[in-house]
Amino acid sequence: MPELPLQNTLEKMRADWDARARENARYYVNTATEEWTDETFFASGERTIAEEILTDMTNICQGREPKQMKVLEIGCGAGRVTRALANLFGEVHAVDVSGEMVARATRAVENLPGAHVYQNNGMDLSVIPGDNFDFAFSTIVFQHIPSREVIENYVREVSRLLRPGALFKFQVQGDTSIKTTEDDTWLGVPFSDADAVAMAERCGFEPRYRHGAGEQYFWLWFFKK
Repeated sequence: MPELPLQNTLEKMRADWDARARENARYYVNTATEEWTDETFFASGERTIAEEILTDMTNICQGREPKQMKVLEIGCGAGRVTRALANLFGEVHAVDVSGEMVARATRAVENLPGAHVYQNNGMDLSVIPGDNFDFAFSTIVFQHIPSREVIENYVREVSRLLRPGALFKFQVQGDTSIKTTEDDTWLGVPFSDADAVAMAERCGFEPRYRHGAGEQYFWLWFFKK
């Protein structure tokens, strides 16, 4: 079990995201509007795939057919991107700290037999069965996590589950001018470019590409060594 201060952070992350899910899950997943319909919400997930996955298939697939690939998603929320990933890849395993969000994501993928959703403890992937995953993805998730320790543990866990050479493509908060606190589960801890590179090295990744340092959406391409 994590030490008490960290456990308190994880419990607050879970409680806050459960509360957000009960209030308006889709808005807190994507704040573009408060009035998402099924059609518009899941279409926004398909747009994310079009922008961040389909434009990057050489790095992601590395010669594999998408339907033959096993994929991880960290922070699935209400299943917005999970469903889109499952429409593209053969097998998708997704986690979220919030049981309320997991319930919604489970409904979102109920007709997609290759999609699997789990509630985790907010910092590791012990609930995920198996290993040797071909790709991992996370978007608009780590920018809400107030603890660098939690984020780095996730990165280390993804490294544990990926096959050698596989890509973890994810986004962190890159605006280092912001001030965060351990109990703020909306505005997460920021990373400089140097922070990102050091984290990759500690967790067994090559930080091959990075885009958006200094900005809210700082994208990282970590390839497992």
